[in-house]
Amino acid sequence: MGYWKRRCAGIVAAAGLSASAVMASTVMASSAPASGPTVVTFEDGRVVTAPVLKETSETIWLDLGFTVLEAPRAEIVSIERAAEDAVTDVSEESLYRTAADLPERTPKALGELYGGAVIKVGTPGSIGSGFIIDPAGYAVTNAHVVQGETRLRATVFEQGERELRRLLIEDVELIAVNNHLDLVLIKLEHPDGGAFPTVYVQGEETLAAGQEVFAIGAPLGLERTLSTGVVATTQRSFDGLTYIQTTAQINPGNSGGPLFNNKGEVIGVANMKIPFGEGLGFAIPARYVRDFIRNRDAFAFDKENPNSGHSYLAAPPRKVFGTPPMLDDASGAGG
Repeated sequence: MGYWKRRCAGIVAAAGLSASAVMASTVMASSAPASGPTVVTFEDGRVVTAPVLKETSETIWLDLGFTVLEAPRAEIVSIERAAEDAVTDVSEESLYRTAADLPERTPKALGELYGGAVIKVGTPGSIGSGFIIDPAGYAVTNAHVVQGETRLRATVFEQGERELRRLLIEDVELIAVNNHLDLVLIKLEHPDGGAFPTVYVQGEETLAAGQEVFAIGAPLGLERTLSTGVVATTQRSFDGLTYIQTTAQINPGNSGGPLFNNKGEVIGVANMKIPFGEGLGFAIPARYVRDFIRNRDAFAFDKENPNSGHSYLAAPPRKVFGTPPMLDDASGAGG
């Protein structure tokens, strides 16, 4: 007997219903699902359409309306998801987006869903990560990633019909800089004028030691790298600020990238790792990110302001004009 049949039999025994009543209720849940239904196909051919309440690497829980179906992934052939499952309350505060009632999912599923909003940020002297918070191209990264630079570029990964498109964006503008928080707001211009994929920033903070988290970024320039771990502590203090300490691997190049919870919300911004310390990564909590973005006008970037952390020195004047001898083929000095 397949899992779905055994589950139906269990419902019949527990509720004192006939098998036909159970199946009729199931059909009703499938034909009129709540917001964001997911279509799950089992090995025995049964198909269930229902919102996902929670999922792990071993189990998925589906809301059938009258009961909750707990299904092992080993019995599932395919899962076809809605664009956004069970998002009941989406609000726009400033530039970032928050959501309520997001279902729990596996890092793999969340990486596929939100990985397109994670970018690689590059300057002539450094490489880091970032994440897009607004479809118009506003993104967040670390201040130390772009410190001292104004020539910024970003790499975005767009999912085409059959392949992943690697899009290099040279037109990146610095909007706001807060060196104390180590946060920067930048803006990307889509070359085709399209909208960018975005992530959700956690609205009401719910953090606990032992909570599962994962990071996506470009450690050492290795793009689209996902690492998993847990929250080690939510109260690690450095220079008057509190940070999230995590066992998820945070390496050079991860700086500025998002730290996600198991609902796909950004709960922090990866910003440092203790040298030679295994499993000692740190992230800036989302509450600092929200405050920085809401008050971005106070931190508006001004290249003429010496407190911006950027130095602009005039080039030394030329004393000798003409073609340098080593570049003058006619003189024979070049070769």
